[in-house]
Amino acid sequence: MKNILVMRHAKSSWKDHDIPDHDRPLKKRGEKDAEKMGKMLKDKDLTPDLFLSSTAERAKQTAKIVQDACKGKKDIIYLKELYMAEPSNILEAIIKHAKNEKTIMVIGHNPGMEAFVQILTGKVETLPTASIAYIAAKVTNWKKLAEQDNVSLKKLWRPKD
Repeated sequence: MKNILVMRHAKSSWKDHDIPDHDRPLKKRGEKDAEKMGKMLKDKDLTPDLFLSSTAERAKQTAKIVQDACKGKKDIIYLKELYMAEPSNILEAIIKHAKNEKTIMVIGHNPGMEAFVQILTGKVETLPTASIAYIAAKVTNWKKLAEQDNVSLKKLWRPKD
């Protein structure tokens, strides 16, 4: 069994409209929500063995805060191909970087994250900022992840829940 935690980055700041989209940081609420979600994962014994994150500043900050809050010990792999990624890019990143890890977390952006969850599980769900979709896959190898009959959406957590 493999677990995927699909997380949309936390709330970003629009305070400075001159900052390029890729470089926008988190706002204070985003920082708090990311920490809350990381602590929740630790409490549920779902600390990721691997973190994959978009290179966008808001995603990088989200990944680091979640990693610290859930006491993740592995490095975060930052991938430019996860910035505004299509579902196929997300799947490729998982297959390329996830080796023997049981639980991985992918942090990125909508609409790709919602589409990835839908394609993988067949469920249509909204992912507000800092939300996490917990997906279980009855596979022993990450390459078999795309076989939808082996994949299910176990839970969806939103910061306001």
